[in-house]
Amino acid sequence: MDNKEVLLLKKALERQKKARQQAESILEQKSKELYDVTSHLRETNNKLENLLSEKTSELDGIFINIIDPYVVMDLQFNVINMNRSAKDFLGFDHLDKLVNLSEFVHPDFLAYTQESMSSMMEVGSLKNYRAKIILQGGIEKWIQINASLVYDKHRRPIAAQGIIRDISQETEVKRLVAEQKAQLDIIVENSPLGIVLSVDGKIVKTNSTFANMLGHKELALKNVSFKSISVPENELEDNLSLDKMCAGKLKKFTEIWKFKKNDGSTIMAKTMMTAIHDEHRKKDYQVAIIEDISSQLEADRKLKASENRLSALISNLQTGVLLEDEDGKIALTNQMFCNIFGIKDSPENLIGLDCAESEQENKKFFKKPKAFVSRIEEILAKKEPVLADELEMIDGRILSRDFIPIKHEGDYKGHLWAYQDITISKNYRKNLETQREKYSSIIANMNLGLVEVDNEDYIQMVNQSFCNMSGFEKEELIGKKACNVIQLKDSNIIEKKNQNRLEGKSESYEVEVIGKNQNIKHWLISGAPRYDDTGAVIGSIGIHLDITDQKQLEIQKEKLLSQLENSNQGLQEYAHIVSHDLKSPLRSISALATWLSDDYKDVLDEGGRQNLELMQEKVASMDKLIHGILEYSTANSSALDDSKVDLNTVITDIGETIYIPDHVQLVVPKSLPTIMADRIKMHQVFQNIIGNAVVHIEREIGLVEVLFKDEGEFWQFTISDNGVGIPEEYHKKIFDIFQSIGNDERSTGIGLSIVKKIVDRYQGSVWVDSVVGEGTQFHFTIKKNHN
Repeated sequence: MDNKEVLLLKKALERQKKARQQAESILEQKSKELYDVTSHLRETNNKLENLLSEKTSELDGIFINIIDPYVVMDLQFNVINMNRSAKDFLGFDHLDKLVNLSEFVHPDFLAYTQESMSSMMEVGSLKNYRAKIILQGGIEKWIQINASLVYDKHRRPIAAQGIIRDISQETEVKRLVAEQKAQLDIIVENSPLGIVLSVDGKIVKTNSTFANMLGHKELALKNVSFKSISVPENELEDNLSLDKMCAGKLKKFTEIWKFKKNDGSTIMAKTMMTAIHDEHRKKDYQVAIIEDISSQLEADRKLKASENRLSALISNLQTGVLLEDEDGKIALTNQMFCNIFGIKDSPENLIGLDCAESEQENKKFFKKPKAFVSRIEEILAKKEPVLADELEMIDGRILSRDFIPIKHEGDYKGHLWAYQDITISKNYRKNLETQREKYSSIIANMNLGLVEVDNEDYIQMVNQSFCNMSGFEKEELIGKKACNVIQLKDSNIIEKKNQNRLEGKSESYEVEVIGKNQNIKHWLISGAPRYDDTGAVIGSIGIHLDITDQKQLEIQKEKLLSQLENSNQGLQEYAHIVSHDLKSPLRSISALATWLSDDYKDVLDEGGRQNLELMQEKVASMDKLIHGILEYSTANSSALDDSKVDLNTVITDIGETIYIPDHVQLVVPKSLPTIMADRIKMHQVFQNIIGNAVVHIEREIGLVEVLFKDEGEFWQFTISDNGVGIPEEYHKKIFDIFQSIGNDERSTGIGLSIVKKIVDRYQGSVWVDSVVGEGTQFHFTIKKNHN
């Protein structure tokens, strides 16, 4: 029971007391003359007092059965009475033992509680008392209490009654929101990139990175225009992109800008700017992400110089080099290449020639000309690196050839051929061994587990990372059969994969491994066949990655999703249960008020009958509020049953079902479209807005129009009226739950919040334009392809 209803009951009791005192005064003055009448009145008065006592007891029973915890205590905090909800929440029954509520107050809130009690003793009530309490078992809860004093017939306070609400979750949510905001501020403030927020090209806020980048303090940059501290890399452009963005003609751009530092020097920065519209403030912002690339540009310059030096180096190498572009044309070669193949032209004159023609011309120098050409075709088809490919020439020379594909960001850009005369070289094996040792060292120290096995699955080589993953030492693995040492949940998988290796297949797959200490691990294995010099498969090589942590995260994610789904289902069921349990006592109150009116209509005075009518109105208002809360709770939880909805039919149905005053017309000037949506949800949206419009028109001729526009990706609808209008300070507030205009008791403050929830589900927006005294236009959009 809220404060308003308590006040109504108090006023009713006061009026009855005053009436009884007045009657007694009259009876005392006329006692001798009207003794019989006095006796009769006294008898009637006793009956009324008994009736009042009975009804008061019935109301007490109703309060005891309300959903929220309800407690009555004396002024020393001792519990006098409490309902079942309070017993369940606080964990005790006042009938079993005397309990003092001050024992539950957290030590940090004792002084605040005393101050609140003193305040209630002065004003008679306590609103929004928030504190932390400690329940049985040390459980801490945040609560909110609304309470009032209980007086005796002499208006002396004798007790206090109040309703307790558990706000622990709400308090925790506020804490988490504050924590997330702090985390976001930390991220922005510690970003290695400069982040700037501006309006019309003037800086509103910046992080310390950008201020430090320019050698300024953050406050010194506020209200400074971008144009005053920067120019584009191409100074002729003169910030044209920024001007277009401020004019609303450009959404985003990325440019290289030169920024002026505080000390007069400049830096080159990659500037990525995006326009953002703030619906709440009706402003356009520009968000700039600024990266100092001065060092990068200097590195590019050095890289270009390095490329020039490399070109000069290649030209003078003792290795014949041929660089082909992606079209098979010669991009670069050197004199040694010309010498090896007896080419008389200079390297510069060969640039741009077709390499396929050169192959046909040069094949005559080799013992196996056809093999020379076919090998080149094979290498080019695979586009994989080839090292130390040996070639025998007719004159007895032996060339070593390397093939290196060139890729940039995944795109194939050509390849490099490197030829070296190794005929005279006697240290070929030594060089080969050196290369082998180099790559063996890399393999031994890389973070991925590497294993080589033969065709019988016997381990030939492992690196240290694999030993760390498996928990075995090298001595425990080398020479052992892999399937006997490494235990897998599916023991048959290795046999299948080894068979694939024999067939020359490479693949990646996941396995569950039972570790040395019997714990379960998840590995990602990439396996490939291993060949000998003749191309025969002699085993396989596997690269292993431990993905146990990632798997555990996936399992945890699935559990959390399941818990979230169950929680949403529980909340929806809870809303239905609460609405049912709230409506039950309302029906009882309504029935009691009806019985009182029917049974005592001849006894009650005009004030009593008005009070009963007022009670019925409040019950109806409460029922409407509960219905609205239920609709609000399911507005974005129930599944959308989308189908073709003719909005003209929807508006016609609404016009026939809601109350529309005689002086108001509901008009659809232009036939509305048929859209894909949930018919019930669309009916709710239009009915809530139209229902508000038709009852707030005070003109002699009222008009409500339903309009629409096709905005491409969205439908935009407008409900316009010539009513009283809505003050600007309510334009945003009215879409929040339990918020209505002024003190209109006919409104629950839920209808427009339901509209917003439904429109949000269709990825749209809702807003209002209104002028007080002229009318209101409600606008909302629905995305056509919202799925």
